[in-house]
Amino acid sequence: MSRFLNKTALVTGGASGIGESVARRLAAEGAHVVIADFNMEAASKVAAELDGIALEIDVSSAASVEAAFSGLDRIDVLVNSAGVAHIGTVLNTSEEDFDRVYNVNVKGVYLTMHATIPKMLRQGGGAILNLASIASKIGISDRFAYSMSKGAVLTMTLSVAKDFVAQGIRANCVCPGRIHTPFVDGFLAKNYPDNREEMFAKLSAYQPLGRMGAPSEVAALIAFLCSDEASFITGSAYDIDGGVTLLR
Repeated sequence: MSRFLNKTALVTGGASGIGESVARRLAAEGAHVVIADFNMEAASKVAAELDGIALEIDVSSAASVEAAFSGLDRIDVLVNSAGVAHIGTVLNTSEEDFDRVYNVNVKGVYLTMHATIPKMLRQGGGAILNLASIASKIGISDRFAYSMSKGAVLTMTLSVAKDFVAQGIRANCVCPGRIHTPFVDGFLAKNYPDNREEMFAKLSAYQPLGRMGAPSEVAALIAFLCSDEASFITGSAYDIDGGVTLLR
C-alpha cells in the first residue's frame, strides 16, 4: 500500500503505544514520518527504524512546540497521540493533577494544531487526527480529569473541522476503548502485582467483544481516516471500543 507516498506525517507521542503503531503503519504506507515525543531516546530509536526523523517535544509548552515545528516545511498529516492518564473522581483529583492532564491532553492538542494549520493552509490542505476516547462520550468511573480532557479533544476536533472545511483541511478523531498498550501492563504491575492475570481478564471482559483492542487496529483506522480514501470524511468521531458505547 502506498497511500502516503510523498507525504509527511507528524505523530506526537509516536515513540510508544498507539502513537508508535500509527507511525509504523503510516511509514509502511509510504509516509515520511516525524516522531515527536518527550522521550527523545525512544523517539530516535523508532525514527531510525522507519527512516524518519525524531523531534524532542513537550506538547504542553508553546516554546517547545514552536521550536520543534519551525524546521518543518510541510505537514500533510498530523496525528495527536501524546497524552497522559489520571485515575480519580472530582473529589480526589488535585489541582496539580488536573493541570497536568489539561496541559498535555488539551493544551498540547491546541498547540500542535495551532502550529500545523498555517502550514496546511499554505500547502492547500491536510488531515488532522486527534486521539479522543470513549470517555469523550460516556461516563467512566474514576476518570474525572481524563474524561474532561478527552471531551475537549473531541470538541476541538469538531471546531477545527468546521472552521477549515473550505480550505481543504480535514479533522477527525477516534475514540478508543481499552487498548492493550505498555501503559496497561505497567498499570497492572504497579497496582495489582499479585493478581495481574485476573485483573487483565476483568479489564478485557469489560468490552462486549471480550478482549482489549490492539494498537495496530487503532492505527489501521487512523491510516484510513488520514488517507485520500477518506476525503469525504471530516468532523467525525469514530468509536473503536469493542462495542462498549453501543452494547453496554
